[in-house]
Amino acid sequence: MPSAEKEKHVIHLMIRLYCRKHHHVSDLCESCRELENYAFSRIDKCRYMPDKPKCSKCQTHCFRNNKREEIRRVMRYSGPRMILYHPVIALRHMLR
Repeated sequence: MPSAEKEKHVIHLMIRLYCRKHHHVSDLCESCRELENYAFSRIDKCRYMPDKPKCSKCQTHCFRNNKREEIRRVMRYSGPRMILYHPVIALRHMLR
Protein backbone atom coordinates (compact mmCIF):
# COMPACT_ATOMS: atom_id res chain seq x y z
CA MET A 1 0.00 0.00 0.00
CA PRO A 2 1.43 3.45 -0.89
CA SER A 3 2.47 5.73 1.95
CA ALA A 4 -0.40 8.21 1.43
CA GLU A 5 -2.95 5.42 1.57
CA LYS A 6 -1.46 4.09 4.81
CA GLU A 7 -1.64 7.58 6.33
CA LYS A 8 -5.27 7.92 5.26
CA HIS A 9 -6.14 4.51 6.68
CA VAL A 10 -4.61 5.33 10.07
CA ILE A 11 -6.30 8.76 10.16
CA HIS A 12 -9.63 7.17 9.27
CA LEU A 13 -9.32 4.60 12.06
CA MET A 14 -8.33 7.24 14.61
CA ILE A 15 -11.15 9.61 13.69
CA ARG A 16 -13.67 6.75 13.68
CA LEU A 17 -12.55 5.62 17.15
CA TYR A 18 -12.75 9.19 18.48
CA CYS A 19 -16.17 9.80 16.94
CA ARG A 20 -17.62 6.53 18.21
CA LYS A 21 -16.54 7.26 21.77
CA HIS A 22 -17.30 11.00 21.88
CA HIS A 23 -20.26 11.43 19.55
CA HIS A 24 -21.81 7.97 20.10
CA VAL A 25 -22.43 7.16 16.44
CA SER A 26 -21.57 3.95 14.62
CA ASP A 27 -19.91 5.58 11.60
CA LEU A 28 -18.81 9.24 11.46
CA CYS A 29 -20.79 12.31 12.40
CA GLU A 30 -20.78 15.29 10.05
CA SER A 31 -18.02 17.22 11.84
CA CYS A 32 -15.74 14.16 11.99
CA ARG A 33 -16.42 13.37 8.32
CA GLU A 34 -15.47 16.96 7.50
CA LEU A 35 -12.23 16.64 9.49
CA GLU A 36 -11.44 13.35 7.75
CA ASN A 37 -12.03 14.87 4.29
CA TYR A 38 -9.82 17.82 5.21
CA ALA A 39 -7.05 15.53 6.47
CA PHE A 40 -7.26 13.39 3.31
CA SER A 41 -7.00 16.47 1.10
CA ARG A 42 -3.91 17.65 3.01
CA ILE A 43 -2.29 14.20 2.73
CA ASP A 44 -2.97 14.23 -1.03
CA LYS A 45 -1.24 17.61 -1.34
CA CYS A 46 1.76 16.74 0.84
CA ARG A 47 4.97 17.60 -0.97
CA TYR A 48 7.03 15.16 1.11
CA MET A 49 5.30 12.01 -0.15
CA PRO A 50 6.26 9.17 -0.46
CA ASP A 51 8.98 9.64 2.21
CA LYS A 52 6.81 11.77 4.46
CA PRO A 53 7.86 11.94 8.12
CA LYS A 54 5.27 11.75 10.89
CA CYS A 55 3.27 14.96 11.09
CA SER A 56 4.74 15.72 14.51
CA LYS A 57 8.26 15.57 12.99
CA CYS A 58 7.41 17.50 9.81
CA GLN A 59 8.84 21.00 9.36
CA THR A 60 5.87 22.19 7.29
CA HIS A 61 2.49 22.45 9.01
CA CYS A 62 -0.08 21.84 6.32
CA PHE A 63 -3.16 22.02 8.57
CA ARG A 64 -4.81 25.34 9.40
CA ASN A 65 -4.57 26.20 13.10
CA ASN A 66 -8.17 25.29 13.98
CA LYS A 67 -8.00 21.97 12.08
CA ARG A 68 -4.58 21.23 13.57
CA GLU A 69 -6.05 21.53 17.05
CA GLU A 70 -8.97 19.27 16.11
CA ILE A 71 -6.70 16.56 14.71
CA ARG A 72 -4.43 16.82 17.76
CA ARG A 73 -7.43 16.27 20.03
CA VAL A 74 -8.40 13.19 17.99
CA MET A 75 -4.83 11.83 18.00
CA ARG A 76 -4.37 12.43 21.73
CA TYR A 77 -7.46 10.41 22.45
CA SER A 78 -7.14 7.70 19.78
CA GLY A 79 -3.37 7.24 19.71
CA PRO A 80 -3.00 5.39 23.01
CA ARG A 81 -6.16 3.37 22.32
CA MET A 82 -5.03 2.22 18.87
CA ILE A 83 -2.85 -0.42 20.51
CA LEU A 84 -6.05 -2.01 21.93
CA TYR A 85 -8.27 -1.69 18.86
CA HIS A 86 -5.74 -2.02 16.02
CA PRO A 87 -2.49 -3.37 17.51
CA VAL A 88 -0.70 -4.28 14.27
CA ILE A 89 -1.41 -0.93 12.66
CA ALA A 90 -0.42 0.91 15.84
CA LEU A 91 2.90 -0.92 16.09
CA ARG A 92 3.70 -0.32 12.43
CA HIS A 93 2.89 3.35 12.80
CA MET A 94 5.07 3.69 15.92
CA LEU A 95 8.01 1.91 14.29
CA ARG A 96 7.88 4.05 11.16
